[in-house]
Amino acid sequence: MTRTSLRLAGALAATALLLAACGNDGGSSDGSTPGDDAQTYSIGVTQIAAHPSLDASLVGFKAALEDAGLDVEYDEENAQGDQSTAISIASGFASAGHDLVLAIATPTAQAAAQAITDVPILITAVTEPEAAGLVDSWEAPGANLTGTSDLNPVAEQLGLLAEIAPDAQTVGIVYSSGEVNSEVQVELAQEAAAELGLEVKTAAITNSGEVQQAADSLDVDAFYVPTDNTVIQSFEALLQVAESKSIPLVSADGDTVERGAIATYGIDYEQLGYQTGEMAVRILTEGADPAEMPIETLTEWPLVVNPAAAERMGVTLSDELVGRADTVIE
Repeated sequence: MTRTSLRLAGALAATALLLAACGNDGGSSDGSTPGDDAQTYSIGVTQIAAHPSLDASLVGFKAALEDAGLDVEYDEENAQGDQSTAISIASGFASAGHDLVLAIATPTAQAAAQAITDVPILITAVTEPEAAGLVDSWEAPGANLTGTSDLNPVAEQLGLLAEIAPDAQTVGIVYSSGEVNSEVQVELAQEAAAELGLEVKTAAITNSGEVQQAADSLDVDAFYVPTDNTVIQSFEALLQVAESKSIPLVSADGDTVERGAIATYGIDYEQLGYQTGEMAVRILTEGADPAEMPIETLTEWPLVVNPAAAERMGVTLSDELVGRADTVIE
C-alpha cells in the first residue's frame, strides 16, 4: 500500500470513530438513552397476612430500592394467614426466576427457606430467626437468607405497663401457638414480669377467630400484646375486651397504639422495611453474600402513647409520661 493510501485509510477510520462517538453522545438514532438498558430486577414478595405493621414493612422496603434508583418489578403474594398457602407461594417462587425474594413474617420466612435454596432471601418482621431455624446464627446466617428482626424491647414494654398500671398484679397475653416468634416473646415477658413482681397468664390460639374468646377467658389486671401476626389481625377483638372490662392494654408496636392500645416502646415497621431494602440493594448491586450478612435490628424504640385509648380503659396517663413521648396519638 502506498503512503497516500495509508493516509486515506487513517482519515476514513478517524471519521468513522468520530461519527460513532457522536451517535453515542446523549442518545442514538432511535431516541434511546444510555439509561434505557438499565437492569430491571424481579423480586418476589411473600407476606403471611395483611395488617398495618407488615404492610408498612413492605412500603419501607420498596422506598429503599426506589431511593437507590433500582428498577424493580414486584411479584406480591399474601398467604392471608394460612401456612399451607405460604408454602404454596414459596414453591412457586422457587421456579419463578426472581433475583431476590422478600419474606415478611416468620411463617412465610420458614416456607421460603425450605423451598428456595438458589436465590437470595431477605426476611423482615421475624422476631427470632435462629430459634425459627432460619439461620445458623445472627452474626453468620450461613446460607442464602438474611434480613432484619423485629425483636422488640419486651422488658421495657412490661416496665411501661407497670408504670401505667402500678396496681396491676397479673398480665394477660393472647398468642398464637403456631408462631415461634410469639413463643419467644412470651418467654421474655415472663422473665421481665418476674423481675417486676407480675404474674403472666397466657391463652394460646390457632387462628384469628379465637382472639376475643381467648382474651375474655383471662382474669387479669392488664393485657400485653406481642408482635403476633395472628393476634394483630384481630386486634380490635382483643381491644373490645380490654375496653369493656377497663383493663389497660400495652402493645409491642406503634401501629397497634394507633389502633387503640395505650402505649409502647415500639417498632417502626416502615423503618425496619427500609433497612431491609438497603440490604437488598447491597445484594443486587454489589453481590453481597447473604450467608455473611448479619441479621440486623432497629436501634431506637420511640415511645408512643394514646391518651384517649387510656381513658377508654379507665386509665389517666401522667403528664410526665405524655411529655416524654416521641409520638402522642391525638
